[in-house]
Amino acid sequence: MKRERSKKYFWLQRLRILTQAVFFLLFFVLFLQTHYPGEDYLKVTVERFFHFDPLLLLTASIASRAIYAALLLSLITLAATLLLGRFVCGWLCPLGSVHQFFSFIFKKARVLKPRKDDQASLAPKYLVLFLVLAASLLAVNLVGYLDPLSFLYRSFAVFISPLINIGLAQSGNLAYGLGLKGLGQAISQAVGNLALNGVFQNALLIGGLFLVAVLLNARKERFWCRYLCPAGALLGLVSRFNLFKLKIDPEKCINCHLCSIHCQTNARPYPAGEWRSSECIYCETCAAICPTAAISFPLGWKSERMQGVDLNRRRVLLTSITGLVLAPIFKISPLRRRSNPALIRPPGALPEPEFLGRCVKCGECMKVCPTNALHPALAEAGPEGVWTPVLVPRIGYCEYYCSLCTQVCPTGAIRELTVEEKVTVKIGTAWVDKTRCLPYALGKPCIVCEEHCPVSPKAIQLVKVDTLTPEGVVATNLAPFVNVDTCIGCGICENKCVVMDLPAIRVSSIGENRSAHNRLVLPVVEEQGQLKP
Repeated sequence: MKRERSKKYFWLQRLRILTQAVFFLLFFVLFLQTHYPGEDYLKVTVERFFHFDPLLLLTASIASRAIYAALLLSLITLAATLLLGRFVCGWLCPLGSVHQFFSFIFKKARVLKPRKDDQASLAPKYLVLFLVLAASLLAVNLVGYLDPLSFLYRSFAVFISPLINIGLAQSGNLAYGLGLKGLGQAISQAVGNLALNGVFQNALLIGGLFLVAVLLNARKERFWCRYLCPAGALLGLVSRFNLFKLKIDPEKCINCHLCSIHCQTNARPYPAGEWRSSECIYCETCAAICPTAAISFPLGWKSERMQGVDLNRRRVLLTSITGLVLAPIFKISPLRRRSNPALIRPPGALPEPEFLGRCVKCGECMKVCPTNALHPALAEAGPEGVWTPVLVPRIGYCEYYCSLCTQVCPTGAIRELTVEEKVTVKIGTAWVDKTRCLPYALGKPCIVCEEHCPVSPKAIQLVKVDTLTPEGVVATNLAPFVNVDTCIGCGICENKCVVMDLPAIRVSSIGENRSAHNRLVLPVVEEQGQLKP
């Protein structure tokens, strides 16, 4: 029999690779554009990718009991999947492109050797989906940990971006050291234009998880897409009703199994009766490599039974119950009784329960912060708030005339504010530690915190204090005093404090506008028995 590959599907495969590259490049360009542009407002909707993610619409809406209008764009993705199949995973998803690229590298290096018959269950990602949805019913939003866009953006913002920044900075220093002044200046200019943040807390953990996800492709091609991705599982459930069905011409097929061996998601094209439509991402690889052009995808409207995915009622029910049991565990935290002073949220953040219901831990706000003040939380927000944004004044401060973080949140966890609105928002309060403050403790002059306070009139005022020095001399100096009514908790005083290690003035979350309970003093009981804040 004459062997001739299908030119049509060969070029479709090349088109798909080109489309993947274009969409990943678009994602990366928007990522780089997520920084201070020299103006008060961003001209580009840099978070637009997230608005087409139906998993975010579903989980954030259930967990927060509200629908963020921009996420309704994800209905387009669902409609397209219903008609065309799970093509988003194979053609458009930037994380899918990363996994396919590394799978290709591992195959070329002969580290990854595709097998003829892979019997591994494809159910895990569906069980993850049901667990996440069940937890959302109890207002616990876990989707940000494994949602592909959130996972990729967070990894790039917290891990890849600082690596690029450090690499460019070191390259510039090397160029200057070698006498290549022009190259050094060009690299320095590039560093300034990119405005990449240099450091993030928890970067090692987040970066390590990203590297593990990438290295798993050495074991199975597109491991994440096969076994872990809840967004892919959601699209897989919808794609059962798509228009394009795989067909194998029995007269041309030579039973070589190449299509199944090289299938990226183990959709098992051969034999035709075992094709798993919910796993097929329409990468066209099977049709392109078929030596006899026996494979095609003609139109055919009918529902396909889910093959190779053991989703019996018992497993689905058990997983859903597990999600319902786990959800309250995430809420077990002493922070529900008394707030953590280090839990300083960005300006515009919704009240904590609503914020946690909507935040998908994507890292957009962290990436756009011009002072590198926002970082992924670890223990500050309890189990439910791991990797949600917190302000860390020792590393950066909330720029007074900046509202960029409020402009990029894809789910409305941080409401959008104008600059005029933002400067009135109180996110915490500064406190002077008199045991460490130079005028109070040592009798030495220092007014750095007062000089940097951006509030008008200044929230940090100066008062005369007399300090008895070890020499027995009384030193009179101006010392800082915080007006808690006008302080907005921006953190610049703590950031600029000249006292090393533990600053002499520190910001806590107390007094924040978004909370009716996180106040300076605990409620007291009035004579009538009513609580008064």
